[in-house]
Parts: sequence; structure tokens; C-alpha cells
Amino acid sequence: MCEDLGFERLLDEEGFFASLLGRSASGAGREPLYGPDLPVVLLTGGPGMGKGRLLRAVRDRFGGKVPVIYLDCGSPVYADRAEPEPDARSAATELLAETARRLTTWHGTGGSFAFPRLFAGLAMLATGIADGSPAAVAEEVERYEELPQRQRLRGLGTGDFWRGALLGAGHNLLTTLAGRALDPYSASVSTALLDALFANLAPRGRTELARIYGAYPGAAGQPEHGLRALAADFQAGGEDRELAESFLFRALREDLEAAYTGMVGWLRRVGRPAVLLDRAEQPLGEQLLRAVLADRRGGQRDRVVIVATARRADGGAFLYGGLPREEVSPPAEFRPADGVPDRWARRADPQPERAPLADGVLLLRMPFLTGDQLRQEIQRGRRRTDAEGGAHRRRIDAAVARLSGGRPYTVIRLAAAAAAFRMPADANDRDILDAPLRLPDDGERERPVAEALLRGLVLDQLPVRLPGEHHDQWLDLLTHLSVAHDAECADVLLRHHQASRVHRLTVHQITQLLVDTGWPGCERHFIGDFGLRQLLVHRLYGLRPDGAAWYADQRLLCDHYTARTAQEGAAAGEAFRSVTAHRMNHHLVSGGVDDVVRHLAATLPGRPRQWCAELLEIAQAPYPGGADTRRDRAQGLVAVDGPALRRTVDQLLHAVWLCEERTRPTGRETARTLAKLLDLLSIMEFDGAGELGRTATDWSGLAENEQPLLRCSCTDQLGRRR
Repeated sequence: MCEDLGFERLLDEEGFFASLLGRSASGAGREPLYGPDLPVVLLTGGPGMGKGRLLRAVRDRFGGKVPVIYLDCGSPVYADRAEPEPDARSAATELLAETARRLTTWHGTGGSFAFPRLFAGLAMLATGIADGSPAAVAEEVERYEELPQRQRLRGLGTGDFWRGALLGAGHNLLTTLAGRALDPYSASVSTALLDALFANLAPRGRTELARIYGAYPGAAGQPEHGLRALAADFQAGGEDRELAESFLFRALREDLEAAYTGMVGWLRRVGRPAVLLDRAEQPLGEQLLRAVLADRRGGQRDRVVIVATARRADGGAFLYGGLPREEVSPPAEFRPADGVPDRWARRADPQPERAPLADGVLLLRMPFLTGDQLRQEIQRGRRRTDAEGGAHRRRIDAAVARLSGGRPYTVIRLAAAAAAFRMPADANDRDILDAPLRLPDDGERERPVAEALLRGLVLDQLPVRLPGEHHDQWLDLLTHLSVAHDAECADVLLRHHQASRVHRLTVHQITQLLVDTGWPGCERHFIGDFGLRQLLVHRLYGLRPDGAAWYADQRLLCDHYTARTAQEGAAAGEAFRSVTAHRMNHHLVSGGVDDVVRHLAATLPGRPRQWCAELLEIAQAPYPGGADTRRDRAQGLVAVDGPALRRTVDQLLHAVWLCEERTRPTGRETARTLAKLLDLLSIMEFDGAGELGRTATDWSGLAENEQPLLRCSCTDQLGRRR
């Protein structure tokens, strides 16, 4: 797999990240973008868009030239490290400590970094350990003793006023309390630790700690008070703990900023340091983003580049302070195809402390792969000379393009599976989902590519706010919802499939969870991403033998809308013009083709325009698995009883169905079929027949160019990505 696939413009010598970091991947200097008020850059995109892959590529490309730290906010390792001492550590403090430790071993230009400001705060948290004795506190402090002093180069001093000042704080603590009989939980341990921290500080060091911790809420300029309050808030838990953790993140950034200021920093340091937060939609990541955005909104300035991932298209609900989106100006954004945005400025606000955090963000929209990139990835994965020829290559290319929509993760997996897959010219695109795939991270076990895709896009990307009791059914619920169109349709399925559960998800909750996960919406399909919907439809048909689960869901919905049709004045719903059209849509794919043809033949005379719109709504449906006779039936190769009008409507329905499913090639052949059938109808003896001649021209033109006859958000998205 090409790690920079789709990111070439972002990573190149003159690209966005070279300008943001002030250094190219080759080490050449670049005029830094923005500043001194830096935006937090959020990489926005749903599952499979390569956000983490881009962060790792930035680390690997630039990490040898400027300090770049990659952190996975969704990793359990930080919480696991904190668990033994929950009153002295947390996932956030462990992440901050790891960041600092990595930078104390930085060997690039300018050498390693020191973190005395962060060390002072972490050392005070040590007073909350379970034992509480001086020896136990000292041992906890020693976990951080590599942080306050830079590693020396042979023959050179560190050149800063912290040199040696904070080293041995744990030893100093033991010396101070030696021989005393103290309650381990008394304030004497904290007092002794403060004495140990400040014992050897030069005046400039004391001044700097006073500036940092004297600004802690309630410290009134006294660093000792600030450090005590920090430890107390941390041990209090809840929002107080978050305040303390956020302040420690500020201390870390202050340490980094200090390394770049002054004559020594100016002479030795280049570019900007960067912290890359993967899976930042997780609570730990969101907390860190809140902290830095609030600090910068309040006027704190540093040169630390923060780049984080965001599944939601708007960057995350927390950015907007609970306000409706229409009342908040959207954050600045750009797409790689637009080039590097050379300007960014925070909006002026008369009350900056009340401004939404979104004002401090720059959204980078993750790119879908272009047609050329997609074809190159497919070609790269081919393991043979493709004896089937150009037609087969084009068929594979088209199937991968439609099923993936250019989503990089899906393209890469489908391209690998398609390398040895023989796809008949008339196959459904979904057939490729059964192609076998071996992945190194799966022990090289061969499995259908559909399983790998569902794991990577759904099971490994569960919504952050999905309650734990629903984790085991999330994929199954989405699978059944793949045949739903609107909220009412989805509600029928949810009630049926959650009937035996005490805790149930509502349609609104699932809609919000899909938005939070980064999946787009569609006015005609409850699962609004075309590629995801095809994966789920494929799974639904295979859940039980002979597509039994598929037919059961379709018949459940058909029965529901049959009952609704009988209700006088029944509302049509969101996705269809009428309840009857909605019922016919589900009846069509559950064995009721002949009934649908009879309905269409009976309702055509006298209302050709309305009838064409209804036909498109009915026929916008996936075809169930098994043998597909639609093309033969559209061309009149399957015998159908009845008068000429009914036979022609039967053929037209199947031709439109082929076009509207969007998972089979149509092109000129289908376009000619559509034109022929509509022209035939236009010369028949019924009211309004002549109006169908114009429809023949319009529809055949769309079909010839592989365009949808009935547009919706997901088909528009598919068209824009091709």
C-alpha cells in the first residue's frame, strides 16, 4: 500500500505541511504559514478517509527535520498506565508525559527538549498516590525525573537556567522528611515537595514558575498556591480534574515555546514542533483540543502545530458551544485540490471569551481519490497480465469506483482483492465483495473482502457515544437499515429488530451516531453513503440462506406501507411522493415485480409526468442476490403476458431499474433501450402519450453518460468523486 496515496500535494516540498511546519521533508526552510495565532488543523472525514494514515505520513516524512509527535488518543495504553494510581495519574497526564519523554530524546536540529514547567505540575500530582508516604511520593516523582533537563551533548552544557535545578526532587523530598513521623496524607508531604522543587531554582526559574503556576485559577500569582490547587483539582475528579489536565497541556506547550525563544533558541531551532492527535474524536482527544483552543481563544500564543483528526464534517459538536449551526459562522476550511490557503485569521469578537471554539480551527477536508489515482492503485495491485483484456480492466475499474466512491480505504482493499478476480461483463458490482483477500494484520487468513471492509469501516470505527450495551448489535442494525429510506421506514425496522432488547436505540439516536461517525446523509436513503449501503445490502442478503433476511425486511416494510395506504389522507413521508410508491418500491424487490408492472400500466394514462417521477422512485432499489434477468427482460427476451402497454411497461421498468441501482454498467446499450421503449409508449393510444418523447431524449442521454435518472445526495456525491 502506498502510504501517501492521495496526499501527494499535501506532503510535497511546497505543500501545506511543509509550509505549516516551516520545513520541507528534505530539510529545506519554508516561510511558516500563519502565526503567531495558529489555528488547530482538523482533518475531517469519515471512516476510511485516511486521516490516521496522513498523520503517520507527516510523522515519517517530516519527523527527522522538525520535532513531530504522533499520539493515538484512542489507545488504551494511557488509561492502563494510570490505573495503578488513579489519584496521581490519568490517561491525559500519561499522554503528556509520554509526549515529553519522546522529545527529551529528540536528536534533530537543536537537540533534545526539557520540560521543567510540566515536570513541576506532574510532580505535585504525585502527592495523590495511594500510599501517600514520603518514600512512595518520591518514587512517583522519579517517574518524571528525565523531563526537566535536556540531554547534554558531549562537551556541552544545556545552556539554560533550569540546569540541575529540578533534578533530584524526589531525593530532596526524602532528605527533607527523613526521620519525621508524619501522617502520610498530611499537608507536610506537599509542603516538603514544594520545598524540594524550589530549593535550587535560580531567580529566573522561580519567576518562570510564578508566571505559569501563579496564573492557575485561585493562585493569585503565587506558584506554590497554584501547584497545590492543581493537585487538589486533579484529585477532586470531574471537571476540576479536566481543568488541571488542561493546564498541564499548556505547561507542556510553554516548555516547547521556551525552547524556541531567546538567542539560543533562535540560533539552534528550526521550523515548528508538531503534536499529531489521531482518533481525536475520542474523549481524551476532544479534551486536549478543548484545552488548546480555549487557551488560544484567551490570548495564549505558542508555535506548537496541533493537527488532529475529526470524523464529523463540522469538526465536532464541542466546537460550537451548544449553539445551533446556523447561529455560528462555520470554521475556515480548504481542500487539497484548492492549494495551500495562505491566510487564516481568527474572527474579531467583542467578547472573545464567549466566542465558539470553532473560530480557532482550520478544517482540512480529506480528499477522495481521483479517477486517475484509483486506476493507478488498481493497476499497482494486479498480479497478472490481465489476459481478459481492456474490457475486463475497465469493468473492474468501474466496479471499484462505484463501490468505493473514491474512499481510500475501500479502494485499497478492493484493488487488492480484484487483482486475481474474474468479473463477468454483466456482473453486479457487489459480486466483487466476495473476492478473497489476505491481510498481513489478519494472520494472512483469506476472507471475503466485504468482511475486511465492514471490520475496517464499521466494527473498528464504532461511534464514540454508542452505549456499550449496543456495541454487539451495531453492525446488525445498520445491516437491516440498509433497506430503509426515511425515518418512518427505519423506525419500523428498528422496532422489529430490537423487540427483545431492554435498551433500544431510536431513529434519531442512530441518525446522530452516523453523523458523529462521519457518514453523509441522503434524503432518499437512511444509510446515506452509497458504498457503505452496498456493503450492508450485500451482508443482509447473505445473513440467512437464500436471502431470507433480505426478503423478511422488505416484506415487513411492504406490509407496513400496505396498511398505511389504506389510511385516508396518509402522509407520503420524506423520500417518496406517495405511500403507494413507497410500498411498491419494497414490493418490487420482495417478489412483487408483476404486481408493480400491473400498477404502473394501470396508472400511466392521463398522467405521464407524474407517472415518470413515480417510476423512478419505485425503481430506485437494489437488486437482491441470485440470477439477474433484468437486462434480458428489458430487451424483451423474457416472455411476458398481457397487452402491448403492459409488456412495454414491464421492459421499461427493468431498464430503469438497471440504471437506478447504479451497480451495473449501462451506457449506450441501455440508453438505446430506454429511448426505444419510451418512444413506443409515446405513440400508443392513451392520454398524454406524446409527452413521453421528451422523456426518451432526456433519460437516454443520462443513461448513456452513466448519470442517475433520479438524483439524490448519495448519487451526487458519487458523481462528484468520479
